[in-house]
Amino acid sequence: MLVARFSFALMFFAAATVAVANPFESKIITGSDSALVITLPDDHFLKITNFTQIGGTDRGVVAVTLTAEDGGSANVLSATRIDLSTGSNSQNFPEIGNRVIIAGPANVTVHPVADATLFISYRKDLAEGGGGVTPIPITPVPLLSPTPGVTPTPTATATATP
Repeated sequence: MLVARFSFALMFFAAATVAVANPFESKIITGSDSALVITLPDDHFLKITNFTQIGGTDRGVVAVTLTAEDGGSANVLSATRIDLSTGSNSQNFPEIGNRVIIAGPANVTVHPVADATLFISYRKDLAEGGGGVTPIPITPVPLLSPTPGVTPTPTATATATP
């Protein structure tokens, strides 16, 4: 009976995880494709976990244009080259890929690079506290340390000697 209850609870939590999870999307952008444009509303954010490039002489970049009152634009991430070819653009060591999180409102653009293939993985998600999502408060766990006790002090006891 206990195993049946535990199994039911485990299936309930697993189903809730799958229902709430927001999957990552992956796109391949070749030199002949149009630019990838991702629009982020005010209460969303974009998490890019992988941005790589094979071929081409120019480096692919993720450009962000803020759509709020102040505006502005910037390149926030460059592609990690994964081809170790020879020539003027050769890489003799592996590059380190970075991740980036972009908060909305913004437009995120990845332009194609001539003679290159770009690969990007990202997830667009609701920001905490926005759109009816209630963040779960994290209760800190108190760390208990033993209280030092009383240290006994040695005392001399007088004894009679014959």
